[in-house]
Amino acid sequence: MKQIQELLQIRKSKGNEIAKTGKVKLNGYKWVVPSQSSNKQYEVILRLDKSVCNCPDFVERGLKCKHIFAVEITLTKTIDNQGNATITKRITYKQDWVNYTKAQNEEGRLFKELLKDLVENVQDLAYNFGRPKISLKTALFCAIDKVYCMQSSRRAHSRYKDAEEKAQIGKAPNYNAINKTLNNAEITPILNSLLHITAMPLKSVENRFATDATGFRTTQFSEYCKNKHKTGQEHKWIKCHATTGTTTNIITSARITDGNGSDCIQFIPLMQDTLDLGFKVEEASADKAYSSRDNVGFISENGGVAYIPYRSNATGKPRGKSRMWRDMFLYFQLDQEEFLEHYHNRSNIETTFMAIKFKFGDCLKNKTFTSQTNEVLCKLIAYNITVLINAMYELKIEPALAINK
Repeated sequence: MKQIQELLQIRKSKGNEIAKTGKVKLNGYKWVVPSQSSNKQYEVILRLDKSVCNCPDFVERGLKCKHIFAVEITLTKTIDNQGNATITKRITYKQDWVNYTKAQNEEGRLFKELLKDLVENVQDLAYNFGRPKISLKTALFCAIDKVYCMQSSRRAHSRYKDAEEKAQIGKAPNYNAINKTLNNAEITPILNSLLHITAMPLKSVENRFATDATGFRTTQFSEYCKNKHKTGQEHKWIKCHATTGTTTNIITSARITDGNGSDCIQFIPLMQDTLDLGFKVEEASADKAYSSRDNVGFISENGGVAYIPYRSNATGKPRGKSRMWRDMFLYFQLDQEEFLEHYHNRSNIETTFMAIKFKFGDCLKNKTFTSQTNEVLCKLIAYNITVLINAMYELKIEPALAINK
């Protein structure tokens, strides 16, 4: 009995997700409910004794399915003695516009305050000769703020002066000093650490994660030989591999490679970073590029489940300790609809990449691979700070790096 109750609770949760789409429609005396993983539609008939659905789950098991729950959640109903359902109220799902508006109104101010706290304890790099350089925390503050405002080095200088007047940094640096800082390979691990710090306040919120990669266009061009091959010039790209939580879309870890960097080998390092930060990984989703026994086994060994679709030539034969590979392969084959419901959490990371490029641009201004890597990390940090600002209002979370509002 307890297992049945738990199963029904899971189906009710899934029915709630379907109801949120607003695509549950009444057609005569039948309710048409869309599938979550395909273009199919199922028909639900509400009855006084027992509602029915023509989906395989209900036909085989006879228990209330998620499609019936979706209809019930969509409406508040009364059923007469003949079994006719009367709609009394449609349930709608609204954006929390009040808190969203507050977060957007305060983002510009809070961004600099959170950024100031984030870089406060950054230690200067050692140097042995020449004039004293600007402090590293000032340089990083200005570099991330420059990415946030999407201005050129010269135009952003006025923002540095404003930050100096508000005691958020020391002396405002020369505009070119920030470019030199980004060209220093020693700050790459520091930026990675700052990225991790911005993710940690949401440890209590995130337990499902998605991994993917995206490209950022540079201002450089690949080699071409139009005289011999009649080919045109193409921009060079660098690749950002990242893991995000699927609730707030916070980025927990990132790796930057050249445009041809392999996806699959980045999965375990990204997930290991996420685990090292203290996140509990209950689910991990990624596309077929990450499909491997090692990746599925790694998530299983750390107490989670990896929802990674199998390639067409994959088999369920396990090797070594990869028993989970076989179990998930059978799950994928026998209950693909439910498998894909979990897998589609991966769409959140695509939303994350789109938001980063929309807010901070998809083209990199720096010229060297080192400076381009650091510029991408600055974009990711700036994005994470904006996520934290939204969480402060919508989830009532006070980040550890936040100061009094």
